Amino acid sequence: MRKEELVARLRDIEWDDFEVKAAKSELPKSIWETVSAFSNCSGGWIVLGVKQSGRSFEVSGVDNIEKLEQDFFGTLRSKKFNVPLFATPHRYEIDSKNIIAFYVPSSEAKPVYFGSLENTFIRMGSGDQRATQQEIMSMIRDQSFGVQSQKSIPDTNIDMLNRDALTDFRGEVRHWGMVSHLDSVSDEDFCKGVGITDHSGQLTYGGLIMLGKNPYTFNFIPTFCADYVEIPGIGIDAMTNNYTYRIPEQQNLWEASRIILRRLRTIVNTPMVGINERGQSVEDFSQYDILREAMANQMAHADHFSPRRSCIHVFDDRIEFLNPGGMPMPLDVMESSFESQPRNPVIAKLFRLAHLSENLGYGLRKLKRWPEVTGQPMHIETTINSVKITFDLQTRESDTIDVAKNVAKNVAKNVAKKLTNRQQQIIVLISEKPQTTRAEIASAIGVSAKTIERELAVLSGIIRYVGSKKGGHWELIKPGS
Repeated sequence: MRKEELVARLRDIEWDDFEVKAAKSELPKSIWETVSAFSNCSGGWIVLGVKQSGRSFEVSGVDNIEKLEQDFFGTLRSKKFNVPLFATPHRYEIDSKNIIAFYVPSSEAKPVYFGSLENTFIRMGSGDQRATQQEIMSMIRDQSFGVQSQKSIPDTNIDMLNRDALTDFRGEVRHWGMVSHLDSVSDEDFCKGVGITDHSGQLTYGGLIMLGKNPYTFNFIPTFCADYVEIPGIGIDAMTNNYTYRIPEQQNLWEASRIILRRLRTIVNTPMVGINERGQSVEDFSQYDILREAMANQMAHADHFSPRRSCIHVFDDRIEFLNPGGMPMPLDVMESSFESQPRNPVIAKLFRLAHLSENLGYGLRKLKRWPEVTGQPMHIETTINSVKITFDLQTRESDTIDVAKNVAKNVAKNVAKKLTNRQQQIIVLISEKPQTTRAEIASAIGVSAKTIERELAVLSGIIRYVGSKKGGHWELIKPGS
């Protein structure tokens, strides 16, 4: 930190990475709380020889800069802390007074504490706070960041995978040609080639989370969950309302992602931007692509071994992606880097192979394009053990962004009876994917197959099934036909 930058910082209240202490001739006891806090968070500067009074600072200087420096580093090298710590000293002279500053980097061995585990501190705003038990446990889990999903699970094999999900996943990977050399190999060799299993055929945790089947997924990862909830209303008050849809419990992330993406597809605009050479309409999927990236990032960065759940909350005015587990690095560093450091590298890789997420660290950049694409804000809130990304929407009711209602309105002009929300959802699903099956419709909406049969009977004047049971498709019936 240059002298000019130090002076500039002293003109404002303390930053979250900047702490001043008077320390005329002795190190203050509170300095070790700050060392712990900076080590457990993103690092920061401790400046000795400056007094703070409210929002103003006074350079008081230190008497014996050599002694303070020796005492500081002597304590870091002692057994006061549970792990060895390092810092970088910098000396300054301002108004003929000596100041010493130490830069304490973020530690790779968290939690960092002195004396006992209860003396674990974190940085909140411009102050040090004692970490909660939950925050300490989160730090302990984070020591396996980037490692846990790659570990092999003893005595497992691909018979513990959901074969339908694996077949669907392989088809998507084959479509995008990301690993064409594995297109025609056996399932066993494919799983070894992409990290679903290790080279001996044992499942990795990431592979099981992504494509496992009951009861194995929950036996090995009992905290596994991918939650998605649609809540009517706006603002905090909406949280007290009953939800209109909640994703049924899924066996793995791949099946959950397919359902969630179908739901998200009905929320955003995909305006027609032209006609291709085949005479087909071309839609702008920019908004959907950003939400798809957000979902894949959430699943790749979630702490699937935490009792706290990842969840997507869809309100009328916003979409919230909530994740347990903190960011691997400060946001500004992530934005300026092309490196990708997901919590679950296996899961991140599998989503990339299926063309559901970006590579080389571009994901955050894509998410931050939301204001440019929609004209609406997006927000990222981070703590030491959680991340929330919010995409603001225009109110769907007033701006007719609710695609389900628009589709139902357009295809059912000849129907006097008002369609229910579930019937509108069915119409959207078959208009997007005419080959969808009754079972897929039931799974996407979260009801039984019998319920879908009853709803289809009601919709018989609006939709119809054409062709054989396996090779047929759904059609929307035009008025008068």
